[in-house]
Amino acid sequence: MKIQQPEKVLPAILSAVAAIVLVSWFAGGVDFEARVPGGDGRPAAGVEAEGPVKIEGRLTTGEGKPSEISDAWPRFRGENFDAVKNSDVPLARSWGEAGPPVLWSLELGEGFAGPAVFGGCVYLLDYDRQGEADVVRCLSLDDGKEIWRYAYPVKLKRWHGMSRTVPAVTDEYIVTIGPRCHVTCLDSKTGEFKWMYNLVSEFGTTVPQWYTAQCPLIEDGKAIIAPAGKEVLMMAVDCATGDIVWQTPNPDGWVMTHSSIVPMEFGGKRFYVYCGSGGVVGVDAENGEVLWKHTGWQMRTTVPLPVLIGGDRIFLSAGYGQFDLGCTMLKLSEADGRIAVAAEFVHNTDVFGSMQQTPVYYDGHLYGVGMDKQLACLDEAGKVLWRSSSANKFGHGPYMVADGLIYVMDDDGLLRLVQAAAGGYAELAQARVLNGPESWAPMAMVAGRLLVRDIVRMVCLDVSGQ
Repeated sequence: MKIQQPEKVLPAILSAVAAIVLVSWFAGGVDFEARVPGGDGRPAAGVEAEGPVKIEGRLTTGEGKPSEISDAWPRFRGENFDAVKNSDVPLARSWGEAGPPVLWSLELGEGFAGPAVFGGCVYLLDYDRQGEADVVRCLSLDDGKEIWRYAYPVKLKRWHGMSRTVPAVTDEYIVTIGPRCHVTCLDSKTGEFKWMYNLVSEFGTTVPQWYTAQCPLIEDGKAIIAPAGKEVLMMAVDCATGDIVWQTPNPDGWVMTHSSIVPMEFGGKRFYVYCGSGGVVGVDAENGEVLWKHTGWQMRTTVPLPVLIGGDRIFLSAGYGQFDLGCTMLKLSEADGRIAVAAEFVHNTDVFGSMQQTPVYYDGHLYGVGMDKQLACLDEAGKVLWRSSSANKFGHGPYMVADGLIYVMDDDGLLRLVQAAAGGYAELAQARVLNGPESWAPMAMVAGRLLVRDIVRMVCLDVSGQ
């Protein structure tokens, strides 16, 4: 009998075990603990540029038709960037044992990308793992059937999921940012290609750990993007032509974080607020000039969006790395014709810090899930008024407010309905609407329909009170 050498046997055994695990994974037969950000052992270094600068994509059409519903959620955190919906449709204050009805569901590629809704269509950036391509998908709000898809080839490895950004949509354009920083503009009705920028190859952007999470913004026909590359911090791109309208220099060498840009007005100026690795900046919406900069908040892994409080304050929160910086409130003032910025308070993560989701400001109070995974209510001075309890933990899941109700979901797809009030935690209903794991994608709501997803499935729920 011929005996195989150990150096040949061991690789064969490992290959067989790997194959069994892989098959079990895709068959759904393996139970596993949800991966916590930072706990997957991945290196912190950015992803290197791969492939051509410009990528040729492919447009295909499906049988779906746009809904007649005109209500919109056109970008990350909705129309006003605040994750608050003032619904024209009455919303249910309780659910039966079965939970809110599921109108339709859809299998997706692995990721955490949330949807945008406009013109009766649901827009989503997906990843086709078998085809190795980013896929911009346009679906019917009525039944989830695909209207069109635009795919361009990009090779991704599982790096704590793949896609994770929300498109920005208008009646003319849709702009997406892919996992490897490909900014793509399409016709929002037809999916026709308009232009693309490869931020890594063209601007020297370093892809953040766990891929790109910055969500694009469209305003006045311009896409506002923060490459945070070697020379350009922020830029405005004409959606019609792809021409760069203005660029903001990056002399301090800030790199891209997971945070997104939000517009703000103060002192007669409109500007864009962005949390880069070296601090927070306000960039003039007309010409890209830096109007103010605050370097007392430095987080390379900042995720939450800046939250605007009134007309002169900005609430920031974080949860990675520097635990002495959990949250802060910046106060803007005018001094000698310029905008000055100072911190009103800074709290560590023991008071409040948000790892993934952006807190919601509603009716004079801030609502968010802290590092202890409890839902909390804060006043504008940063004082915690209440926390849910150790028995009501929410992990890193998304939340939003609609008509005085907080919709908040945990990692495993348990959706809770909570009263948005400063008096205490008051849960009205709960239902498991997804199987998880990692139900982390931002929510969207239109006309009493709530869109939520876990790592591989999206559902459209009827949360109306009719």
